[in-house]
Amino acid sequence: MAKLSEDEVEDCKEVFDLFDFWDGRDGLVDAAKVGDFLRSLGLNPTEEQILKSGGCKKMGEKQYKLDELMPIYQDVLAAKDAGTFADFMEAFKTFDREGQGYVSLAEVRHFLSAMGDRLTDEEVDEIMKSTDTQEDLDGNIKFEDFIKKVMDGPSK
Repeated sequence: MAKLSEDEVEDCKEVFDLFDFWDGRDGLVDAAKVGDFLRSLGLNPTEEQILKSGGCKKMGEKQYKLDELMPIYQDVLAAKDAGTFADFMEAFKTFDREGQGYVSLAEVRHFLSAMGDRLTDEEVDEIMKSTDTQEDLDGNIKFEDFIKKVMDGPSK
């Protein structure tokens, strides 16, 4: 297992302090907030990863000290598999019936909310808004542009 850099350790401390502050400054963070903790550190774990690494669904089941959360962060960081641009292009080509680089926005919305780690309609709306995704007159989007915008992350 790779050792965390000084910056990563400092980031973990800062995020932990924020969560501890919200929880009452007792030096502990509730296990139900492990996913939020990891996401605040720039990771994007699935619900399965969160539960597998020690997160809980209900508040009050378990609490973590900073030194207990660091290995969880390290494990999820090491297992991070976001996929590459080429991976996403290949996946979208499955839905590109005419081979022109376009897919139906309705289909994109459907597979974001129905497959894998499912997103809510509100989360899909937020992605569309933050990537400024606009459909053409036929209801399609150019998926290469969409993938680039999603991989670039939200605009600051």
